[in-house]
Amino acid sequence: MPDPRYRIEDTGEIFTPALIVFRELLEQNLDAMIRIAGRPDRLRPHCKTHKIAEIAQLELARGIVKHKCATLAEAEMLARAGVRDIFLAYNLVGPNLGRAVRLLQSYPGVRVAVTADHPRPVAALGQAMREAGLSIDVLLDIDTGMHRTGIEVGPQALALYRQIAGTPGLQSGGLHVYDGQHQQSALAERSAAVHASWARVVPFRDQLRAAGLPVPRIVAGGTGTFPVYAAIDDPTLELSPGTTVFYDAGYTDAFPDLPFQAAAVLLTRVVSRPGPDRVTVDLGSKACAADPPAGRRLVFPELPEAEQVLQNEEHLILKTPRAEQFQPGDELLAIPRHICPTTALHKQVYVVSGGRLVGRWDVAARDRCLTI
Repeated sequence: MPDPRYRIEDTGEIFTPALIVFRELLEQNLDAMIRIAGRPDRLRPHCKTHKIAEIAQLELARGIVKHKCATLAEAEMLARAGVRDIFLAYNLVGPNLGRAVRLLQSYPGVRVAVTADHPRPVAALGQAMREAGLSIDVLLDIDTGMHRTGIEVGPQALALYRQIAGTPGLQSGGLHVYDGQHQQSALAERSAAVHASWARVVPFRDQLRAAGLPVPRIVAGGTGTFPVYAAIDDPTLELSPGTTVFYDAGYTDAFPDLPFQAAAVLLTRVVSRPGPDRVTVDLGSKACAADPPAGRRLVFPELPEAEQVLQNEEHLILKTPRAEQFQPGDELLAIPRHICPTTALHKQVYVVSGGRLVGRWDVAARDRCLTI
C-alpha cells in the first residue's frame, strides 16, 4: 500500500525526475529539532541540506535566528532570506577572502563568522578586513578525530587562538567542534564518543578563558550527535544539525533513535520495460546523490525488494519479480540515502501540502556564486 504521508493527488504538472518536499513532514522535522534542543535559541542549523530561502524563513518564524552554512552562496542565500547571524563553517582562502569582504559590505546588518585552523589564512583574512575597514568573527576549528579540517587542542591551538584575538579586523568567535566521525548506531556508544571529545574541548575552552581570551560560543555536532549535545547543559553551546530538515534513508538506517522523517522524496516515472523482470525509470545519477555505492543510492518504499542493477546518467534499471505490474508512465517514489547532494542536483523542489502541489521553491544556494 502507498505510504499515506507521501500522497500526491495530481502529478500532472510535475516533471520527473523531481524532488518533492512534503511540507507537513518538513515542519514536523523542524518542530522535533526544537523539541530536542529544548528551545530554538540553542540551535544553529546547517543549511547545506536544503539550500532554500523559504526553509530558512520557516526556521526564522520558529525563533531559530542563528544559522550555519558551508559556502558563500549559502551565506548570501541566508542573508537574503532575512538571517542576521550567519556562521560560514569553512576556512577561507584565495578569492573567498575578498568575497567575505563583499558579503559584509552588501549586507551590513548581518553578523558573519568563519572558521580557521592555520596562521597564514588568519593573517590574510585580517589584512583583507582591515583594508576594508570591517571586522569578522573567527572560530577556531577543532579536530576531534575526523582529520578533515581543524587543529587538535594543545599549545598550537592556543597560539592560533591568540593570533585570532590579536589580529585587527578579527574577533575571537569561539570554537567549532564538528565530529562527523561519530557514526555509531547505538545511542549509548555514540554518546560515549561525544562525551570523550567534549571532555577534551571544555578544559581547552577554560584554558583560553583563563588566559583572558573570550570564547563566546562553541558550535558543536552534526545530525547524528545532535541529541547527545542537546543533553549537555552549557550556555555557550550551539547545536548545528543539518540533515534533520529533510532527513534521508541513510540516516534512518544509521541512527534509529532519531525521530525525523524523510520529507524530501524523489518522484520518478517508468520509461521502459526492457525485460520480464526489469523496469527502467527516469531516475539517473544526475538526479540523486552518487556517493552511496551503486545499487544502494535509493529506497523504494513501494518496491522494497527491487534490485538496482544499473544506473546511468538518465536511467535506473530495477530488477523485480513484480515488473509486469508496471507500464511506461507509471510512477514510483524513492527516498535518497544521501539527501544533501541530491538536493543540489535540482534547480527547484516541488512543494506538496495536504496531498496537493502548492508551489515550487528554488534551490538557490546550489550555485557556487549568487551575486558575490
